[in-house]
Amino acid sequence: MSRLFGTDGVRGLANRELTAALALGLAQASAVVLTKGHHADARRAEGRRPVAVVARDPRISGEFLTAAVSAGLASSGVDVLDAGVIPTPAAAFLVDDIGADFGVMISASHNPAPDNGIKFFAFGGTKLPDEVEDRIQAAMSEPQLMPIGADVGRIRRFADAEDRYVLHLLGALPNRLDGIHVVLDCAHGAAAAVSPEVFTDAGAKITLIGADPDGVNINDGVGSTHLDNLARAVLEHGADVGIAHDGDADRCLAVDATGAVVDGDQIMAILAVAQKERGALASDTLVATVMSNLGLTRAMAENGITVRQTRVGDRYVLEDMNEHGFTLGGEQSGHIVFSDYATTGDGILTGLSLVARMAATGKSLAELASVMTVFPQILINVTGVDRDRLADDEGVAEAVAAFSDELGDTGRVLLRPSGTEPVIRVMVEAADQATADRVAHALADVVRERLAL
Repeated sequence: MSRLFGTDGVRGLANRELTAALALGLAQASAVVLTKGHHADARRAEGRRPVAVVARDPRISGEFLTAAVSAGLASSGVDVLDAGVIPTPAAAFLVDDIGADFGVMISASHNPAPDNGIKFFAFGGTKLPDEVEDRIQAAMSEPQLMPIGADVGRIRRFADAEDRYVLHLLGALPNRLDGIHVVLDCAHGAAAAVSPEVFTDAGAKITLIGADPDGVNINDGVGSTHLDNLARAVLEHGADVGIAHDGDADRCLAVDATGAVVDGDQIMAILAVAQKERGALASDTLVATVMSNLGLTRAMAENGITVRQTRVGDRYVLEDMNEHGFTLGGEQSGHIVFSDYATTGDGILTGLSLVARMAATGKSLAELASVMTVFPQILINVTGVDRDRLADDEGVAEAVAAFSDELGDTGRVLLRPSGTEPVIRVMVEAADQATADRVAHALADVVRERLAL
């Protein structure tokens, strides 16, 4: 069997690739793998069953997938706390907050409504390393836990799940948001209830768009992958800032009062400077990925902040942060991690922190974002090529070296195979857009010619 898990759980077209039977099997296998450890053993020694938090975003297929996951867990002797529709970072927080053995989030993040996904959080609310995911997949073909009588699990509603998370977010804020008018785009997703509540409680004036989920409209022309509507709303209402979440609210992008987009790199730059000023930025270091803009590295250097780069994926950012004790990291896409308050990317906490910085300084978002000059960047997905030959092809390596020499310290070249699609990604940054476009297309042609299937 090919590997089920991608860069962020198991995803696919719901009721085709991601079926109720697969969800049931994954849940049963996760019970075998994730209920081992001192915390679960201690619970059993006290005569109690292992506990899992299960949550979902509002897409319609999440209803039957939640039922299948809950059935798989309960039939394996795991007590299920059903948290209902809440953001992915809320599910991770709750696993840690109540000391659950693990958690399951049913969401396809920014994907359209017909897709869905299943991701797991270990004890403490952390994402699973690859080797644990592989053990879950292997356990699907092995004997399952089949308790009987009083040893089967119970399924109960997690009644105060949302309230716990709201209080947690408010407690993480350095200051209130009074005087700031925010347009919130909740992507018709999991943030639709929590985000408006917490921004209002923190003192902001809010205007809502994308806050009426019906199960099929999630991410449909709204959210962090569709910022045009947010920009128009900010201008129409004369708001100070627009905050956009994706379907499961683990990411955040913004627009300023003029409607200009402020991406994840710019948000990280703003928040890193803010944390450093408060003495809260561990080792004066920000963790980003290799896809972050060159302008971020330069801006941080000017502010005495070191940027460490990891592989693409917030899980790799998290691994580096956890290993070295760093407090802030993230991705250009808006996955921002505050390790003092969260175990995964949290789009609502990011938006709150960004607006809090505006309130604390009295500066506009455009003024704050000017800390970083964004280098023109182009990304080309090259299809019909053999990803496995990329690392060993001398012709591609020579072309990369030649273009890198041409750009010098005014740009950079990055090639990488996609972890989720059969493509090779060609990314080029340069001092001007014309140079970036020319180099990227020329390099993409070399990749097509050398690695064609």
